[in-house]
Amino acid sequence: MRQIVIISGKGGTGKTSLSAALATMGEQLTVADCDVDAANLHLLLEPTNHSTHPFSTGAKAVIDQQLCTQCGACMDACRFDAIRYQEDRYTISETSCDGCRLCMRICPADAISMIESNGSYWTTGTFRNGWMVHARLEPGEENSGKLVNVVREQSRQLSEQMGVETILIDGPPGTGCPAISAMSGTDLALLVTEPSRSGFHDLKRVKQLTDGFGIPSVVVINKYDLNEQVTAEIESWCRSEKIPLIGRIPFEPAVVEAMLQCRTVVEWAPSSVAAGEIAAIHRQIFQTK
Repeated sequence: MRQIVIISGKGGTGKTSLSAALATMGEQLTVADCDVDAANLHLLLEPTNHSTHPFSTGAKAVIDQQLCTQCGACMDACRFDAIRYQEDRYTISETSCDGCRLCMRICPADAISMIESNGSYWTTGTFRNGWMVHARLEPGEENSGKLVNVVREQSRQLSEQMGVETILIDGPPGTGCPAISAMSGTDLALLVTEPSRSGFHDLKRVKQLTDGFGIPSVVVINKYDLNEQVTAEIESWCRSEKIPLIGRIPFEPAVVEAMLQCRTVVEWAPSSVAAGEIAAIHRQIFQTK
């Protein structure tokens, strides 16, 4: 089984648009949307969901006002300033609570308990060219790296059940825990960048990450014609670092038009220059193993 991750050092490079386009070409595959903090790949692939499962990100403390003696011990002990005394009672901020359980342990009246945070979930389904696993992390919740790991594991199990040989992973932006969870153990990392100073800087950072994990990398420059000077600098850097530059996708209105129709550019405008370049990228990634 081959696992290909598409990542970028920053958001807005067009990583998800490229992931969706590659997913709708060629042989059937399994797509794993690992950008759980801002999942939107399903908007283009429009999967038919078959099963949805809750994901617990931890627990939050709550106070039983009938048992609370208003001693204030919990507020004095809380290092996250999550407990406040207002309107003649103690309350706990759900967004500030870290779930450390200290307040529950020290409460002399046993008035504090922990409630699981289970607003997050992961879903399996099918789309027009295969199978898909995606997830949604409840806003403000943590452990996105763990949820990414769940999405990857479920996509692997689903691929084994369906006899699928390739998993395409749409990774989160950045170089933090979610990105590490999305790329670890993969066979190839496709690094998507844009011709901007921030894009070039973050490309170098994410390349250091893939090097650290020993993952072979290739580069695609999206919207390359918006700043050809920076594009030339990225190309020169790729040559010096001996990183294959496998595609330069131009800025093209057809890409935006396709997204407005909930389609990929290779489906909506197959004769466009962008679609042709993506087709060439697809051949280099999926037909060369």
